[in-house]
Amino acid sequence: MTHTYQLTGMTCSSCEEKVKNALELVDSINHVSVSKENNTATITMSKHIALHNLQNALDSKYQISVIAHNESIEQTTSWFETYKPIVLIFFYISLVTVLIQLTNHHFNFMQAMQHFMAGFFLVFSFFKMLNLKGFAESYMMYDVVARKIPAWGYVYAFIELGLGISYLLNFSPVFTNAVTFIVMSISIIGVLQSVLNKKKIQCACLGAVFNLPMSTVTIIEDGLMILMSLIMLISLS
Repeated sequence: MTHTYQLTGMTCSSCEEKVKNALELVDSINHVSVSKENNTATITMSKHIALHNLQNALDSKYQISVIAHNESIEQTTSWFETYKPIVLIFFYISLVTVLIQLTNHHFNFMQAMQHFMAGFFLVFSFFKMLNLKGFAESYMMYDVVARKIPAWGYVYAFIELGLGISYLLNFSPVFTNAVTFIVMSISIIGVLQSVLNKKKIQCACLGAVFNLPMSTVTIIEDGLMILMSLIMLISLS
């Protein structure tokens, strides 16, 4: 995305160069063009950058402000563009789950969770399988087990596939949900550590196909599977 900002305080060509160099050091900024005559800075960025972050990168004599774009709208749009693959996947899995329940005489909450989890694990394992090596390498960057045992990344993808098939076939529900609860609980540890430490690394939830940043979205994914498996285990006991 490219935006043009109003930039005041520049008095010479050296100011232009100083501002340009300062802004180019900000993460996710790909290109900067500065004009002293027009008092503008045109910035190309790979993801949304808040205005205050741009201001903090500059000397106090320079003031940057928006011209014709809404920060809050852009931030929402940028979030959706970043996580569009996950949003669409959850939408389609939820849609299929609801449509299946419409064929029943009444809504079966437990069966709906079972079908949702089947779709979740099958779809997510599919994207991991597209580039298994790439997934394993990305997963090793933050998972507590994969960091010590690199082969775990490869095994994990097949565990997800197995869980997806098990939920689809309703195979040994207690065993399937117990494995899900244990595996996802271990997985979320590395995710929480990365998010809390604000590490800027790629989330491997969809393998190496999409460049998704590690964030609270990843916590919600894992947390949802943990919660669902726990509810089903309690209902089966």
